[in-house]
Amino acid sequence: MVDLIPSSDTVMQMLKRTGAFREGHFVYPNGKHSPHYFQMPLAFRYYDTARVLAVALSRKFRVDRDVSSQLPKVSIISPSSGGIPVAFGVRDALSAEQIYWAEQEGGKRMFRQYINKGEVNPCIIVDDIIRSGAAIEETVKLVESLGSNIIGCGAIVRFDSAPDTVQGVPIKSLVTFNAHMYDSGDACSDCVKGAPVENVRF
Repeated sequence: MVDLIPSSDTVMQMLKRTGAFREGHFVYPNGKHSPHYFQMPLAFRYYDTARVLAVALSRKFRVDRDVSSQLPKVSIISPSSGGIPVAFGVRDALSAEQIYWAEQEGGKRMFRQYINKGEVNPCIIVDDIIRSGAAIEETVKLVESLGSNIIGCGAIVRFDSAPDTVQGVPIKSLVTFNAHMYDSGDACSDCVKGAPVENVRF
């Protein structure tokens, strides 16, 4: 029987098996180097894997009394397109009433038109991965501008360099990952070794 909340090691094995986590020598668009790369949508292309991960994250919210006491009249919100499969999975597991996702337009994060102030239920923000926390913080401001409040926040993976709370709300995750990011090739140990480089997207 699969645990409702699998261990971090089990989750990482799932991500490796699906290709969502890779090891090598990667260069990001911002010029940073890393020996690790997450491409989380690769895990969510498989229904069984997506279901296990979403249910596991939802259980972390359900055991929180502040959250469970407000179900099902809550909104599940994704800060980005990558988090949409997570949001739908968590919404389904919690039977939440609403789901929204933010989009970037003109450098600003926003919802689609015709979402009015006061219409958004108390929010749980979920994403596939939290690297810096910037997307989460921008989404919090967006939600607050619509007169709603944050009751939960989480992701499948959170880098340990990212915040562990937002607006006083703990950020729940299935994996807290010790990310090694180098600002440039000069500081990168793989560059020193002459390891082949693979350029990747966020």
